[in-house]
Order: sequence, then C-alpha cells, then structure tokens
Amino acid sequence: MIRRKLISLCRSNYNRLCSSMTQPDIDLGYYCDVSNSSEVKQNISSRKGVGNIDRVLDIYNRLKVIDVADETRDALKQELYRELSKLPNKTHPSVQGHEDDPIVVHELNKKRDFGKHSPLEFSEITRLMNLMRTDKLGQTCGHKSYYFLGELAELEEALIKYAVSYLIKENFKLVSVPDILPKNVLESCGMSINSDRTQIYSLDPIHHGPDLYLSGTAEMSLAGLLMNTVHSSTDLPLKLAAVSRCFRAETSSIIDERGVYRVHQFTKVEMFAVTTPQQSEEMLEYIRTMQEQMFMPLGFNMKVLDMPPHELGAPAYRKYDIEAWMPGRGNYGEVSSCSNCTDYQSRRLNIKYKQDNTTNYVHTLNGTACAIPRMLITLLETHQDTKGKIFIPEALQPFMNGKKYITKNTAIPDLKLTKKTK
Repeated sequence: MIRRKLISLCRSNYNRLCSSMTQPDIDLGYYCDVSNSSEVKQNISSRKGVGNIDRVLDIYNRLKVIDVADETRDALKQELYRELSKLPNKTHPSVQGHEDDPIVVHELNKKRDFGKHSPLEFSEITRLMNLMRTDKLGQTCGHKSYYFLGELAELEEALIKYAVSYLIKENFKLVSVPDILPKNVLESCGMSINSDRTQIYSLDPIHHGPDLYLSGTAEMSLAGLLMNTVHSSTDLPLKLAAVSRCFRAETSSIIDERGVYRVHQFTKVEMFAVTTPQQSEEMLEYIRTMQEQMFMPLGFNMKVLDMPPHELGAPAYRKYDIEAWMPGRGNYGEVSSCSNCTDYQSRRLNIKYKQDNTTNYVHTLNGTACAIPRMLITLLETHQDTKGKIFIPEALQPFMNGKKYITKNTAIPDLKLTKKTK
C-alpha cells in the first residue's frame, strides 16, 4: 500500500511538471481543419494505428468557445494534445497505394549454393563450436539473453568497428549516448509508454525517480541531444552516429523469431540525420544506398523493401527495410531499416533551422548501420563450412587481427550443470 502511494506521488509530481512545460507544436492547421478529417482517418486506417480525429476536432471546437479565463480550458488543452499525439505521421504518396506486402526495390548478392550440404542454423553452429550460451541464464540475465564467447565476441566487435569506420568516412559525427531517458523524449520520438504493447523497460520510480526508462535505440538519445535547438540551414544536413545497447521488453512466440533473433538487449550502431524539408527525401535514399554498400561486401543475399503503410511506425513518413537471407533458417529476416520521420519528432522536441530570417522545423531520419545479433545470424549461416569453420568476410578481417576463419572455442570450457546438494 505504501509503495503504491509513493509511486502515485512520484507520478503526480511528474505530471504537474509536465503540465507546466510547453506543448509540442503539432500542426493544428492540418489536423484541426475539418476538410482534412477524411484523409487523416484513411491514413490511420491504412497504417492500422491508433488515434481518433473526430475526438480531436470535438475538443478543438469546444476550446474555441470556452472563455480564456475558464479553469477547464487548460485541462481541455492538455487533452487535445494527448489526442493529437496519438495520430501517426502522414504517409508518403507513393506508399499510400501499397497493399499489405512490401515492394521489392531490388535484390543484392546471390544466395550461396550449399550443394548437397544442408546449412545449419545459428544456434546449432554456436552450440557445436561453443561460441554462445543462451540456456540456464536465470541466475545472471534471465530469458531472451545471451553470452557470445571467444571469436564470436570478437566478430561482434569487428562488426561495430567496421560500421563505425564506414560512417566516419561518410562524415557522420560519432556520439556516445546515454541509455536512460525521460518519458517526454521517448514519447516525442514516437514510442508508446506504459501501454499494453510497450517495448520499453521502466525504472523503479521510488528508487530512481519518476518516468525514467531504458532506451530502445540510440535514435532517441540522439534526438534528445538536439531538443530545443536551432540550426543554420548552411549546417544541414547534420549526420550523427552512435553505438549503444538497446533494451526491448517485447517478446515473441513466432517460430521465425526464435533464439537471438529477438532479444531483450543487444548492441546496435545507429544513424541519425537532421535536414531541411527539401533535403529529407534525398537523405533517405542516401542512407538506404549507404546501407546497401556497407552490407554487400559481407557476402550475404538481401532484399531491399519499400514498406507498406501498416508497417510504418507512428513517426515514419516512409521506411525501407533490408532483409537478409538466413540459409540455416531457410527464410529472410530483417537486419536493417531506415525511416524519414519528416517533422513528426522535431515538432515534439522543438528542433528547428533558420534560413533567410525565417525559422522552421527540421526533418529527422534514422537508419540501422548494424544490429549485431541478426547480422551474426546472417554471417554465420551464410559463411559456415562443412569442416567446422566460419569464413570471415574480407571486409571484416582487418578488424579481426587478420583472421580468416572462426574455429571452435576451446579457451572457455563447455557449460556443465551440476546439482547442488545439502
């Protein structure tokens, strides 16, 4: 009982603080124009999103007739912005006509022919070569976690260094980011907090303060870094990159997402770009092309997909996914994506640019440079050898001290469980 009262007190104090903060500058001219309501409804429906434009218009019309001094006005205004914040971004016109399936932009690299050999799955390879542990981890990190061992851990570091070196050559600025963020930053980036479908881990409000959460991706930290800033148009586009741990509370019982394909924490190299509205579509194509050029030397087959509306998260205007062929699993799996969020995040985080004595909101974009577990699945399954070795792509060998193969790990003994007796 005392604990619940303390949590309630923490949240009420936080809510009072939030109520005094400036509201996000969501585009009232568009969403509160009744002539756009059908378009907004169709967008919500096609994206299978949440939000009620009729509710928004009802509150907006009530606000117009309430006296400025009326004490209910502030509460109604708070409700209006809560409802507005639920609405998804607009959808790119060329994507609106997509059906349920994504459009294949192109396919890169051929699938490897294993001949008579049936390729093993990642979990089988790592078990035989003693490269990973996922079982019986309750005493350390629990379900949906892992230990990478020996040369697999080295390959993880090699992938990080490979991706970072590539981004630096492309003039991305590297930033080291925090993994704990406040609620307003996460929600401003489009994440759902404290709902039945949340992906976010929350910290104990009694011991750590109200509404602190573990970051799901460095995109949120990089966006938060730029909160309440104004940039000169001559300094744009701004390209940032970060390496971080990503924490996801989501779980899955889908067979194709077994093993380390979907885990509670993993390392990812992330890209984040800030542009003028005129630059953002070109920047999305640039990020997608760069992802393709970065992945092609790694030697796996992949498909580049233009995603349909229902696959777009709330902030995305347009999104490309890259799916890699995982021969041991016998199917494709997403290893990367990139999105143009236009001014969805910048309006909520107050990120602007100045040009010719006028100030407008920037556009923000994000893209995955390397999500480690899925990339490791792809590489090990693609480059496995029948003699019990894993070929290391030439592009990664300089980051593996010149090693050409991964072999069985003998430095760390196989895990053997013992039964304790009193």
